[in-house]
Amino acid sequence: MRTLFVGTVLGFVSLIASPVHASDDDGLKLHTRTRVETSPGSGRFHTVVRQEEWDPSRTAIVICDMWDKHWCQGATRRVAEMAPRMNEVIATARKQGVFIIHCPSDTMKFYANTPERKLAQSAPKVAGRTPIPDRCSLDFRKEHGLPIDDSDGGCNCVPQCKQGSPWRRQIDVLKIEPGDAVTDSAEAYYLMRERGIDNVILMGVHTNMCVLGRPFAIRKMVEQGQRVVLMQDMTDTMYNSRMSPYVSHFTGNDLVVEHIEKYWCPTITSVDFLGGKTFRFSEDKRKHLAVVMAEDEYKTNETLPPFVLSHFGQDFKISLIHGSDQSRDDIPGLELLDDADIALLSIRRRVIPAVQLAHMRKFIADGKPVIGIRTACHAFATKDNKKPAEGHEAWEKFDPEVFGGNYHGHYNNKGTKETLIWPSKENVSNPILAGTSGKPFPVTSWLYKTGPLLKGTTPILMGQIQDVSPEEVVAWTFTRKDGGKSFYVALGHPDDFQIADFRRLLSNAIYWGANLTAPEKFEEHATSVGKPVAVNSVLDRIRSGLEEAKLKKTAK
Repeated sequence: MRTLFVGTVLGFVSLIASPVHASDDDGLKLHTRTRVETSPGSGRFHTVVRQEEWDPSRTAIVICDMWDKHWCQGATRRVAEMAPRMNEVIATARKQGVFIIHCPSDTMKFYANTPERKLAQSAPKVAGRTPIPDRCSLDFRKEHGLPIDDSDGGCNCVPQCKQGSPWRRQIDVLKIEPGDAVTDSAEAYYLMRERGIDNVILMGVHTNMCVLGRPFAIRKMVEQGQRVVLMQDMTDTMYNSRMSPYVSHFTGNDLVVEHIEKYWCPTITSVDFLGGKTFRFSEDKRKHLAVVMAEDEYKTNETLPPFVLSHFGQDFKISLIHGSDQSRDDIPGLELLDDADIALLSIRRRVIPAVQLAHMRKFIADGKPVIGIRTACHAFATKDNKKPAEGHEAWEKFDPEVFGGNYHGHYNNKGTKETLIWPSKENVSNPILAGTSGKPFPVTSWLYKTGPLLKGTTPILMGQIQDVSPEEVVAWTFTRKDGGKSFYVALGHPDDFQIADFRRLLSNAIYWGANLTAPEKFEEHATSVGKPVAVNSVLDRIRSGLEEAKLKKTAK
């Protein structure tokens, strides 16, 4: 099974901020999103959103490389689509007193005689905390590598475009007004120091290259001690979906944004300035899959992330939501369900705060599809009807109400014969079984006692421990009272993810839930779990290798 760089995907994840935005008579109200590791060294991250207020007079917007033309036609098209919304943002910010710095690299000749270019040149040079070179490559000590392989240049067109440098100026949709500045160098930092600016909002392209690496961009501004955020819906990534990790171009963009939120700075969205919804490219047709993992027994926080990223990264926007490592009854980030189209649940007896459970209740009441595995049938149930802590809430009837199930324990097959699973004879043509072998297969999971099921369920898989148990329904679909549809499978042991029929069944169920046609075949590429799949370029590969050797030598 193919595996990937594992983390909370922007959002592989796009949390839509509250429509509260800055007004003319107060500070900038920003909803900053960052990634916080669930516990040191876990490799799993919570998505954390905070509200901050910034002083407009101490804030600059830096617009990176929004050129009139790129060598990649797809990149040029996406820049042109994004530019009108970006111009609205900078116009609104300008009125509020935010300093606008236009940075279309390698085009300074076009702007040589303009007041905005001369303004940047007039800023007195100052020493920074660290040198500011023309290009800042990967910082091996901090970020290692990127979660995408962009070594081919990142063009997603078919055939790929011929590389070059066709840009001559910034795209003219972005208006350069009196009082703005134009530069492509450390002059941006000199201007900020001259004006007492210590807040920086980055936007523009491309996230994995220039937005991280230019002298006026994220890495160097963070190193200089500036408070930096990336406007994550006003950026794009140079990534070819035919390269590792073999996900949609837009999922690749999500992965790089996530990387920045983990290792460099928070992100915001254009909603903080304009209200409404976040910007989304017209070519981005993905549905939003939220994966909630909060159980200790089956290690689905390790098995599900690589599974969902490898199987659904082309057609879905993916959010990974992890239970807290510090408190059993806490699942931070459940508000991501508010923007999700479908949910995959692996939760076991979590009696969480009522404010968190409200997001799950609303998701289901809205008739959205739910996919559950293994312990999800008793996701929010207490043990022995124990009273929840103050402010917390159980959902004892989650199984019958959401899955139409009747979980009441399991058979103990330890030391006995294995559990045998086979397709339901009455429903062998069900689309959730498409592409499976149709043959019985053994599993190590203990067989759940699930019957009798409620009216409205359709059995998909059956199971039995020979000479130990009767036949039990192991997987089924259910039409809920709210009109939504659910799928549940009582499998999910780590060994189950090694079974091709189980992977195919679960994949089909998610596409079925989302009203999409599942691919006839899933490509399963192997990469390293928990490790970045690539660095930024051939040059960065060399630099990172040299940096690694230097660090190892120092360590000795």
